[in-house]
Amino acid sequence: MLVVDPGEFSEESALDGADAVVITHEHSDHVDVAALTAAVHRRPELRVFAHQDVLKLLGEISGATTAVTAGEEFEAAGFRLRAYGGQHAIIHPYVPRFANLGFLISDETTNMYHPGDSFVVPEDVTVDTLGIPLNAPWMKVAEAIAFARAVRPGRAFAIHDGLLNERGAAVSDKHLEGFAETKYQHLAPGTTLD
Repeated sequence: MLVVDPGEFSEESALDGADAVVITHEHSDHVDVAALTAAVHRRPELRVFAHQDVLKLLGEISGATTAVTAGEEFEAAGFRLRAYGGQHAIIHPYVPRFANLGFLISDETTNMYHPGDSFVVPEDVTVDTLGIPLNAPWMKVAEAIAFARAVRPGRAFAIHDGLLNERGAAVSDKHLEGFAETKYQHLAPGTTLD
């Protein structure tokens, strides 16, 4: 099993049974250092892939980590991955920017793109499934709509929605459903798809 961005907003069970983890960037809503460290101690074969800046936070489990750079391709938990991007979206000119990698995750039949905290478009590939950030201090819904239209995925799902209540999510969902030009869904935690 492959897990993307098991951060402090994730369910406690997010790392249960994980074979590999990819982390887009160092913010705590994307990487829970204590939970990840405990998971590696419980399951030493667990592997973690992230930008070198993220790996600096994981010194205690450095033997389980692999640094990844933009443009690099690698295999993890039976999937083929390619890293895109390089930097977190701008929050404000006063706020330092961090490294951020989006990941295209593929198997023999389909793929999924998770951009992390960015709107970097993977222009060299057709994306089947897109994770669309729904809410963050660094974005507005118009950018999410433009991102979906630029990527043109077969379908899309909301990600990065931990700061929204149900009413706020419903407003953003309505805009994405109407204007993203793809089949869009906002799934409840724990939902399983084929």
